[in-house]
Amino acid sequence: MTDLAIIGGTGLATLKNLEVTWRQVVHTPFGEPSCPLTYGHLCGKEVVFLPRHGSGHTIPPHKINYRANLWALKKTGATRVIAVAAVGSISTELVVSELALPDQIIDYTWGRGHTFFEEDLRGVVHVDFTYPYCSKLRSLLLKAAAAAGLSMADWVTYGATQGPRLETAAEIDRLERDGCHVVGMTGMPEAALARELELSYAAIAVIANQAAGRSENLIEMASVEQNLNRGMEKVRRLLEQLIPLA
Repeated sequence: MTDLAIIGGTGLATLKNLEVTWRQVVHTPFGEPSCPLTYGHLCGKEVVFLPRHGSGHTIPPHKINYRANLWALKKTGATRVIAVAAVGSISTELVVSELALPDQIIDYTWGRGHTFFEEDLRGVVHVDFTYPYCSKLRSLLLKAAAAAGLSMADWVTYGATQGPRLETAAEIDRLERDGCHVVGMTGMPEAALARELELSYAAIAVIANQAAGRSENLIEMASVEQNLNRGMEKVRRLLEQLIPLA
């Protein structure tokens, strides 16, 4: 049994340095997770890995079964979750291929299964979400980043949009006025569901592109992929430093 789970986002469908020991199909009361869970050893520590978009990256952000994913990870015995996500940079201080560590989130998504507290309740449940990311995990990630020689902005507010389309320039202007520094499509309800399950949760945001209207060029998927490849190598370096600390 492991207490550390890693959720991979776009660009991280596999962990290259994970020594796989076995895979598990998990059935949940909320349907099927994105794919079977993969167990293995990373830097000598047992972890469980789940690619958010499925093993073949076929599930779009608005169709991910976030409840099943988090419920399945909880069932394994995991108590801590590190989530990796590709994002667009709204702030000019955040450069493509770099990493960021969100400390706040604003939810613009709709129509997703966003809570476990819907049926057979003895009373209405309200969960504190003032600080959506675990401070202890964030501190470990910052320490690991320093050990890996990586810079990682830790003041970032994540704007979670519906997808799968990218945003308009006007929508990005709105997100900036709201206080967002990066934009992505998978941050919610994942973070809130983790809180409901009392899982310690933190996110590593990989800057894949400048958000709409933040450069003179249109967003091209080929460039996004190249940026993600460079960014995910940094994620792997970060995880190699994090695991011994976790």
